[in-house]
Amino acid sequence: MIEPLLRVRNLRVVFPHRHGELVPIDDISFDVKRGEILGFVGESGAGKSMTGAAIINLIDPPGYIENGEIWLEDERIDQLDARAANRVRGKRISMVFQDPLTSLNPLRTIGDQLVETILVHLPISPEEARRKARKGLEEVGIDPARIDAYPHEFSGGMRQRVVIALALSAEPELIIADEPTTALDVSVQAQVLELLKKLCREHGASVILITHDMGVIAETTDRVAVLYAGRLAEIGTTAEVLNSPQHPYTRGLIASTPSVEHGDIGTHLFQIEGAMPRLDALPSGCAFHPRCEYADRRCAESRPDLLQERVACWQYADG
Repeated sequence: MIEPLLRVRNLRVVFPHRHGELVPIDDISFDVKRGEILGFVGESGAGKSMTGAAIINLIDPPGYIENGEIWLEDERIDQLDARAANRVRGKRISMVFQDPLTSLNPLRTIGDQLVETILVHLPISPEEARRKARKGLEEVGIDPARIDAYPHEFSGGMRQRVVIALALSAEPELIIADEPTTALDVSVQAQVLELLKKLCREHGASVILITHDMGVIAETTDRVAVLYAGRLAEIGTTAEVLNSPQHPYTRGLIASTPSVEHGDIGTHLFQIEGAMPRLDALPSGCAFHPRCEYADRRCAESRPDLLQERVACWQYADG
């Protein structure tokens, strides 16, 4: 059996608080196989981006990983010092952030930024690095002749392509894409997602795609993990989760996604009642129970674990 590229076990992230502690990630475990696209989906505050930040050791102080292990193949990366973490970050794992302008220096050309990243992580000459940067731009659909242009000279979609080229420049094994299409219009969004899938196939890289959009999950991912209040609600192949969702929260997310095929455009969509709980006011038991139409006393008193490595729901346990 092939070992997964990334293994996360019982991950718990804590932020000290004047009244105790805030726990944005609580006991999450999952694998990422080599060459697959795993989607993280959920509402804002579910813990998607925090999980990505924990994997690449970018949790802002005073937050820290209190418990758990993160393995990249045979190397444990959650306990690395700053120098060792920098060796992994960018070279073996890279990140595509939601806003490309936060990833690009507006005072430097995109070519300079690409070449700098390549030289930091790969043992090649500046001339070879520049040739590699031009090839990287061509791979993401940007004319290599624009290598000396500045970020402000590109549209939002083109800047996101530059950031993807930047993330791929050091030939990483894992790319974490954090809401990479949120600020883009629908046609450009489709182009960027197709580009991610194409590059994943051609480079053999794995992708963690963080999104709140079930439509993006359906079109792009191989497997999907549904997060709620810092815990896994459901995980499985994209086909089984979308075609046979088990957790009431997953069913609510799918029902609230408009579909052209089913004539949802212009009609009233389903809405999950209530809102994601605050970290300093998490309910007892299953965190989703105040919003769940199927909740009973057990849901309010006891928190379910992931059953059969698929879903964390007492109703599922009862069939």
